Amino acid sequence: MVDSFGRITWWGFSPAIDFQAIAFTAQIQHFNINDDSSSTSGSNGDPINILLIGSGDPRHIIKTIAHSYRWPNRKINLYIIENNLEVYARQILLLNLIYEAPEVIGLQEKTELFLEIFGNTFVRSQTDEYLSRKGDELIKMVTNFNYLNQCLKFLDLSNLKYAERDELETIFKFWRQKDPKSFEVSAMWDHRLRKHLGNRYDSRRNVYDWDYNMKLRSKADIIHSREYSNWRENGVAFDIREANYNIPNKSLASAEILKREGQRHIVRGYWGDIINSPYVAYGIECEETSFFKKANDMYMKTSQDVAQYNIMAIMHEIIYGTKYQLPQNKSETENKNDQQELPKIQELNEDDEQDQQTVSTNTEEADEQLEVKQTLFKCFQNVKIHFLPLNSLSTLAKKSKYLKLFNIVYFSNSMVHHLKPDIQPILAPGSLIACESAKFMVELNKDQQIEFVNRVTGMAKAANCKAKQTFDGEKDNVLTFLYTS
Repeated sequence: MVDSFGRITWWGFSPAIDFQAIAFTAQIQHFNINDDSSSTSGSNGDPINILLIGSGDPRHIIKTIAHSYRWPNRKINLYIIENNLEVYARQILLLNLIYEAPEVIGLQEKTELFLEIFGNTFVRSQTDEYLSRKGDELIKMVTNFNYLNQCLKFLDLSNLKYAERDELETIFKFWRQKDPKSFEVSAMWDHRLRKHLGNRYDSRRNVYDWDYNMKLRSKADIIHSREYSNWRENGVAFDIREANYNIPNKSLASAEILKREGQRHIVRGYWGDIINSPYVAYGIECEETSFFKKANDMYMKTSQDVAQYNIMAIMHEIIYGTKYQLPQNKSETENKNDQQELPKIQELNEDDEQDQQTVSTNTEEADEQLEVKQTLFKCFQNVKIHFLPLNSLSTLAKKSKYLKLFNIVYFSNSMVHHLKPDIQPILAPGSLIACESAKFMVELNKDQQIEFVNRVTGMAKAANCKAKQTFDGEKDNVLTFLYTS
C-alpha cells in the first residue's frame, strides 16, 4: 500500500473538521460552551489547545479558524506535528495565501491558487510565479522571526530545531528554481503508476474505472468518474479554468533516501498519494445543499465544484467573519442554466478582481495591508499555530509546558499507531481524541476497515480513552474517544 498511498501525506484522507463543533458534540460541559454563540468580545471560555498529528494539509486548521466566529470567543492554540518538513512548508505556504489581503489577491483568484497548489501536479504559469515569489518571502520568515511576526503573527516556528529551519529554507529555495528539469513530475508520476500497477499498466484506464465504481463511488459519489480517472492519469485534480496547466508544482516535491547498487542516494521526486485523490479533503461535503442536486439520477455538480465553493466559503469567513452566501442566481430555487452554474461563480466580479492581483512591494502599501488585515481577519487575533519538531510526540511528556495541556488530539490514519498509553501525561482531563478513519482508503476492503476500527479502539482503550459510540468503518469519517484520567 505504501506504493499507492505514498511516503508523504500531501493531503488528508477525510473531510475537513471544525474542532469546536466536535468538542461541542462530545464534551459540552468540559468546554463550557453555552447557547450564546453570538458574543464577539472578551473571552467566554478557557483556551482550547489542539494537537494535530499527521494531518497532512491544513484543512482542519483553516476550517476551525473560519468557523470560530460561530462559537463563543476564545483563544485557540493549534500545535502541529508531522514527519516531513515539506509538509510544514506547504502548510505555511497555504496559510500565508489565505492571509493575503483581499485587495492584493481577490477571493476567486485566491481560491484557484489554493486548489492548484494543494492538489495539482501541474499548475498555471501565474501560480508558479506566485510560488517562486513566496519562496523569497518565506525564507525571510523562517530566518527572521521579527519579519515572521510582522507578516504572519499567528504563526510560531520557534519550537523547530535550527536544522529543521535550515531545511525549510532549502525547500523554499528549491521552489524558486526555474529549471523545468529540476522536478520532472510527469515522468515521476508515470514511474509510480508503472510500479504500482505492474502488468496492469497498459489497461490502467480500466483499473481506474474499477477502483472508482467498486471502491470509491459508494463512499463519495459526488466525485465524478471522469475527474477521478484524469487525476489518476496525470495528477491534475483541479483544472478550474480553461488554461494551460503545464508547469510542475514544485511544492509537491520531496526528498527520499533510496538505495541504488548498495549506495544510499537522496532523490527528489513525487512520493505522495496516487490512488485516493485530493478531492476527499474539500470536495465531498458542503453546507450548500444545492451542489448535490441530481438530474436523471446524476449529480449536476462535481467534487471540483464543491471544493471550489468550500475553499471560497472558508476564505470569505476568515476574512469577513460572516457566512458565505451564493449569489441569488446561484440558489437552489433558480434552475436556469444549472449545468453552467460553476463557470458563473468563476466569472463573478472577475473584472473587478483583475485589478487586485498585483502584489505591492511598497512599504506604505504594506502598512495599509496590515491595517486591513487587522480590521478584516479578526478570527486570527485569537489563534496561534505552533509548529513542533518532526516526530516529537514522544518527547512532549518530558516537557512541563505540555503536561495536561491538550483538550483535543487528532491522529491521521497513518499516524494513529502513536496512540499509546505514554501520551496520557499531555492530555487534559476529559480531553477528546479524534482519529481519522480508513473509510476513504481506496485499497482497503470492508474487512480491513473493520479491523482498523477495532485496532484503533483497542489502542484508545489501552490509553484510558473511552469510545463515544459504536463505530462503523464504512460510514464514520472520524473515530472519537474521551480520555478518562
